[in-house]
Amino acid sequence: MDAESEGRRRVVIEHVRPEVDGGRFPVKRVLGDTFRVEADVLVDGHDLLAVRLLHWPEGEAGAREIAMAPRGNDVFVADITLDGHGVWYYTVEAWVDAFATFRAGLQKKVDAKQEVRVELLDGGRLIAAAATRAAGDDARRLAELARDLEDELLPEAERLERLLANDTAVLVARNPDRSLAVRAPRELAVIVDPKEARFSAWYELFPRSTGSGKHGTFRDAEARLAYVAELGFDVLYLPPIHPIGVSHRKGPNNTLVASPDDPGSPWAIGAASGGHTAVHPELGTLDDFKHFVRAANEHGIEVAIDVAFQASPDHPWVREHPEWFHTRADGSIQYAENPPKKYQDVFPFAFDGEAWRTLWEALRDVFLFWLEQGVRIFRVDNPHTKPLPFWEWCLREVKRREPRAMFLSEAFTRPKVMYGLAKRGFTQSYTYFTWRSTKPELERYLLEVSSAPVAEVFRPNFWPNTPDILPEELQHGGRPAFVRRAVLASTMSSNWGMYGPAFELMEHAPRPGSEEYLDNEKFQLRQWDLARSDSLRHLIARLNRIRRDNPALQANEGVALHRTDDDMVLAYSKRSGDSVVLCVVLLDGHHPHGAWLDLDLPALGVAPGDTFQVHDLLGDGRWQWSGPRAYVHLDPRVMPAQIFKVRRFERNETGFEYYL
Repeated sequence: MDAESEGRRRVVIEHVRPEVDGGRFPVKRVLGDTFRVEADVLVDGHDLLAVRLLHWPEGEAGAREIAMAPRGNDVFVADITLDGHGVWYYTVEAWVDAFATFRAGLQKKVDAKQEVRVELLDGGRLIAAAATRAAGDDARRLAELARDLEDELLPEAERLERLLANDTAVLVARNPDRSLAVRAPRELAVIVDPKEARFSAWYELFPRSTGSGKHGTFRDAEARLAYVAELGFDVLYLPPIHPIGVSHRKGPNNTLVASPDDPGSPWAIGAASGGHTAVHPELGTLDDFKHFVRAANEHGIEVAIDVAFQASPDHPWVREHPEWFHTRADGSIQYAENPPKKYQDVFPFAFDGEAWRTLWEALRDVFLFWLEQGVRIFRVDNPHTKPLPFWEWCLREVKRREPRAMFLSEAFTRPKVMYGLAKRGFTQSYTYFTWRSTKPELERYLLEVSSAPVAEVFRPNFWPNTPDILPEELQHGGRPAFVRRAVLASTMSSNWGMYGPAFELMEHAPRPGSEEYLDNEKFQLRQWDLARSDSLRHLIARLNRIRRDNPALQANEGVALHRTDDDMVLAYSKRSGDSVVLCVVLLDGHHPHGAWLDLDLPALGVAPGDTFQVHDLLGDGRWQWSGPRAYVHLDPRVMPAQIFKVRRFERNETGFEYYL
């Protein structure tokens, strides 16, 4: 802003939104979203404003521009369609629209039958000024109109009609005077991710357990793809696929002594055959892995791999780059500890060591290597134990090269750290859902992760179990607990995942005194009977089918809680346009319950007194309800939940009644 004109700039732009932390971090959307930007734009007096939303993708010279419309109370709004992946920037510019203000005042004088001879001359001067800003045909037309308006020999009515014509307003608006325009003080950003960032279903699988009585290979795992597709999952997540260290290898159930045949933990990455850019020889070759990825894609499945930034003592980097690790006073390298636990098979990296720059670049290149192999989705192990500035730099670097890359944060840690990781580029995150089991806990958490400001940056991914976590509820709750947790995870969050086949086969034996699985697949091969008659595979497939068929379950917006008169009955709904789903879940795994619901009808898109149909997508029953009160009965021995598709009851143009 030049000093000469500073005092003449009367427009004030405040509170451009959405934004995160004053614009410090980008908000998040997915490809094809309609992105709404709002701003408070103020000016003294009664002058009219021209307000423009400026937006552009990273790397594009010049901004695209769209007019922002007044919504009342000095709020201006514009919608744009996000049609490209990556980072987009946006800001707001505004100025006093002298001609629009003049034209509105002139119309009032005309309506009041006042004398407007001088106003016609004033209008001519404004249009003459617009002609000097225009070019080509616009300049010619504006100059001609200005001369005519100043020609008092022409009939006043004709001149007035031309001055007030809509075509004139459009012509002047196309060539505005922006010399005193004001721009918002900060450019904001939005990250546009693939649609799977908002809506996905993850299945975790250990490829090494897909062999028949032996160490499985990628070729063996390919035979499991049809099963995963049948369950309805679109992301198949593999734990680390790299060579596993031999030094201090852990045995079954995390014992300190391993036999020669024990496979070790995949998270002890690195051996003589390579490190983070190699595959475990017993799984196959890099070409075998790429073949596996292509086969998964043919089933409509994206492959996600685990990225764990740590190394076994046998990792080549330990020998080649000792400066990347913490060295103790006795010259040894510090292994990972969480006292009293010791992880002698894992060395953490020295992210803040003197060689931090070369380390950071090498770790970034791990992502870039796997992108080249056809992987664009990464589950990142324990990111909260690495510096947040590293992730902000690294993930931005990766997404500059591949804007479709996605990152799932495995950070079960303090909420602000979890949200801080999301702000710095993680696409999705594990959550506290795994430990939320009572009605108040679930209600509070659902609202927290589905509401601003958290929802602008944090995309929850609900998992009822992981290889590290067998919650107490699943240890003791039996089949109803597994069903209940699957329903909650798949409907409360648009992204969900499960560690299988342990989940669908209801594995529930813990290592004594812990939330860890007995005979944990992290430390040994497991054989799974996928054809077991009591498997939950058909229920899980139905849940994923319900999610695909109902847009309300494909995002975390439009969430509402509904009161029930039973503390063991939870009711919540999601709405997206005409798609409305109401979920009622019984939290008691032992006894049947009947409960009255007090429905929030506006949240369901239902007017008071209207009749509407609810269709239970799990049990296939249909009922007609009217008004805000409804009764449900749930039996955990049969099905501890109902997922209702809500259909409004209306008439069409021929008078026939039907359900929307």
